Amino acid sequence: MLVMRPARAADLPHVQHLAADSPVGVTSLPDDIERLKEKIRVSEASFAAEVSFNGEESYFFVLEDSDTGRLVGCSAIIATAGFSEPFYSFRNETFIHASRELKIHNKTHVLSLCHDLTGNSVLSSFYIDRDFLDTPIAELNSRGRLMFMAGHPERFAESVVVEIVGMSDEQGDSPFWDSVGRHFFDVSYAEAERICGAKSRTFLAELMPIYPIYVPLLTDAAQEAIGQVHPRAQITFDILTREGFETDNYVDIFDGGPTLHARTNNIRSMAGSHVVAVEVQDAVDGNRAYLISNDLLQDFRAIVHELDWEPGAPAVLSSAAAAALNVKAGDTVRLVAV
Repeated sequence: MLVMRPARAADLPHVQHLAADSPVGVTSLPDDIERLKEKIRVSEASFAAEVSFNGEESYFFVLEDSDTGRLVGCSAIIATAGFSEPFYSFRNETFIHASRELKIHNKTHVLSLCHDLTGNSVLSSFYIDRDFLDTPIAELNSRGRLMFMAGHPERFAESVVVEIVGMSDEQGDSPFWDSVGRHFFDVSYAEAERICGAKSRTFLAELMPIYPIYVPLLTDAAQEAIGQVHPRAQITFDILTREGFETDNYVDIFDGGPTLHARTNNIRSMAGSHVVAVEVQDAVDGNRAYLISNDLLQDFRAIVHELDWEPGAPAVLSSAAAAALNVKAGDTVRLVAV
């Protein structure tokens, strides 16, 4: 059975394997053993901390095959964007240039460097093994962390954002980066993302122009890339838009990928989840797939399980599902339909 749980230090070699296969642009999942070790360390400390409001915490989850111990996915939540360093984005804006005398009135698309999204919680570090794309397991890997947020709302902000990886080719070249960022930091997009993954995005962002960038002056390829989604990030985009996330007025400063935004209380897996009592049977015949989680902290677990459930009734789990969730009859679980 595939189970979502908090990452542990012993997971480091497996997590590095996942990071090595993630697409260029996922700087929150760097193929760097020391950064990944620190990521897991911070996550363990965050799960262990007593928290009454969102701060500098970061929660890192892995998706484990409980039969083999193999990790097939991971994802994370940053409690507060920009807590320790600025969280930069490009804001889409329209400038109006007008001349009464010449009777000219032009609207021009510009990108302005900003950190408007500071203070929001951030979903990051999504990776799923290609064998599980377009399956309920991908839903578990993405939405399971939203179930965690539903169980511990005091740890997160009132709004959540997600930076979706933008367009780049098989060689790791990004038309948006080549037309914008490369003029200010003369390395390839792949190298820029590698540097950011190993160090920080902030110092590169600080080299970006502080004045608005007039989009019509960019190459056609760069203009077309603004707001576009990398094919390997499409699954994340689709899952989260079904959750109620919307493309906001912001794009990534490196590849121009879209930024999704949602009010926490409006997210489907949070607003539409139910906390119900547990019954346990040896075997269960279900007719619909549900995401099911316990509401524990360090022992958080989430799975996909077929149930025959009606609102107001208890959740009848198989003994294997109950064991995976670390619950017993009489406990409660949180569930939402896939």
